[in-house]
Amino acid sequence: MSVPRAERRHLQRGIIILPSAFTLASLFMGTWAIITANRGDLASAGWFIVIAAVLDMLDGRVARFTRTGSTFGAELDSIVDGISFGVAPAVIMYHLYLADSHWSWVVAYLYVTGTVVRLARFNVEQGGQAKVHFHGLPSPTAGMTLATFYPFSQTEFFSRYLADLPWPMIMTVLMMLLAALMVSHVPYPVFPKFSFRSGRGLLNLAVFLTAVAAAVVAPALSFFPVLITYIVWALFKSVLLGFVDRLPERDPLLDVDEDGADEAAAELRAIEYEELAPVRFATRPADPETTEDAP
Repeated sequence: MSVPRAERRHLQRGIIILPSAFTLASLFMGTWAIITANRGDLASAGWFIVIAAVLDMLDGRVARFTRTGSTFGAELDSIVDGISFGVAPAVIMYHLYLADSHWSWVVAYLYVTGTVVRLARFNVEQGGQAKVHFHGLPSPTAGMTLATFYPFSQTEFFSRYLADLPWPMIMTVLMMLLAALMVSHVPYPVFPKFSFRSGRGLLNLAVFLTAVAAAVVAPALSFFPVLITYIVWALFKSVLLGFVDRLPERDPLLDVDEDGADEAAAELRAIEYEELAPVRFATRPADPETTEDAP
């Protein structure tokens, strides 16, 4: 039994709106993080940014699953990411360490600049979707790193072993380093990338499950160290390969999966917005279901 044309159009409209709903939910959490940070609750603001990152991951998964990716969705996602992972973490760090000096807010500006430049370059170079490696540090990772520092600083482990370090200087340098890494060409692997056919795939799965378990059991203690480890590991690997002049078998910045196939074209489809218009405004071409079967 075929679905009536009007019902198909309504269903298609709902599917296309779904990824943008996740994107706007991420914007809501980023905005809430900014408001909460301005009210002095830096811990809650940090976790709101983490939730925004989860929603940002889901909107891409939903878009690929429903094959509703579009230029509009990519641009909307970039604008939202600039707020949730650029402005919101910068506001947290401003209230934490940058508010005492007259010009220290410039560090926050540099971080936000790195975020928005990275997002614009990502849309141009990788079409808003990375398959194997990101060109530079992903902005959600940078944003979560800054956002989860304050909850980490409130743990017993931090107060016992790390509290005496010059954290205002460390975090200021970290903000500038994150800004530089976001606009760099250091290849950061898309994680998780699992495979049961190779030892590396199984190792990635084990590392991912360990990180998830740590995040569930002790989120304040685990998020910041895990993110720092990810950032340093990829940077160290890139520098080490450069020193030893070891060339990979293929360009690590090419979005090709382990089987050598590029799936990007198969994941996105052009959206015919004319089909979503109200019936009275839409053009009415011949219905292929009737014309093609006609004698």
